[in-house]
Amino acid sequence: MYALLLKVMFQLSPERIHHLAFAAMQLATRFTPGRKLSAALLVDDDPILATRVFGVDFPAPLGLAAGFDKNASGVDAWGPLGFGYAEIGTVTAQAQPGNPAPRLFRLPADRALINRMGFNNLGAAAAAEHLAARRPGGVPVGANIGKTKVVEPEDAASDYAISAKLLGPLADFMVVNVSSPNTPGLRDLQAVTSLRPILQAVLDEVSVPVLVKIAPDLSDEDIDAVADLAVELGLAGIVATNTTIRRDGLATPSSEVEPIGAGGLSGPPVADRSLEVLRRLYARVGDKLVLISVGGIENADQAWQRILAGASLLQGYTGFIYGGPLWPKLIHRGLAAKLREHGYTNLSEAVGAEHKTRA
Repeated sequence: MYALLLKVMFQLSPERIHHLAFAAMQLATRFTPGRKLSAALLVDDDPILATRVFGVDFPAPLGLAAGFDKNASGVDAWGPLGFGYAEIGTVTAQAQPGNPAPRLFRLPADRALINRMGFNNLGAAAAAEHLAARRPGGVPVGANIGKTKVVEPEDAASDYAISAKLLGPLADFMVVNVSSPNTPGLRDLQAVTSLRPILQAVLDEVSVPVLVKIAPDLSDEDIDAVADLAVELGLAGIVATNTTIRRDGLATPSSEVEPIGAGGLSGPPVADRSLEVLRRLYARVGDKLVLISVGGIENADQAWQRILAGASLLQGYTGFIYGGPLWPKLIHRGLAAKLREHGYTNLSEAVGAEHKTRA
């Protein structure tokens, strides 16, 4: 049924249908009866899925990745829709319109998306207002922050600090995004010499856990360097990975892909590299950091693979678009079955199990 609905929705532009679908989700969960009905249909509340990482309790491991709810305007919807948590943003200190449209594209043959949104958002102050108004008792919410486009790289640390100061007291954790390919020069900030002052500025402003989000296109040596820096500075963890600028191995013909132009590719085409990065990070830092795996997770088997490879939490966005409203529940149900099948009593026992078996 959802496949048929998807065909209908795909007749509209990607950004247009995003706004319509988001509005429908907010409407469906705005009032108590709708929230209860949504939760009854879409939430898997199996206690075996509950986990506590960096001092925060998560009812289930799959969260909504940053990029969907940029301004925290739907922050109360994600729990009733089946997610164990949500990451809002990317939020910048100043409001900005993002890149010119069209800036979001579908690759149905690959179940993938390409975006060059450019951190379009209402700014940190607006997101803070929405976070301050969220209902008590909801799922954890993380705030993903990025650099304002007009801010020069040498001023990036202070720019990130503004967002951190506004959002830190209202979020359960914070993610520093230096890995989107859609803000000029942003990925250069992943170099340790540039990244250190940014992370330190954020740490100085907040008391909540701080994580950094990295790109799949980093070299292995740079991944190691970021991991070592995260441990040195006392970060809570790493989100791996963002979208990729690569275009190899796609089922969609190059004649359709090339005219799209620049942007970050998400979905199954990034899955293998995302898993590679996760395994490398876990081998490097083990239990010293919490690892959140995102990129190409479509089903419970893939989600389970990420848990065994070292992920304490998972995220998705593109999988939600192509998988539909039952996608979080199906993944959570499958993970609960995997945990019991392999004799685990809770999720944390399975994290990184493949490394421990090898050892």
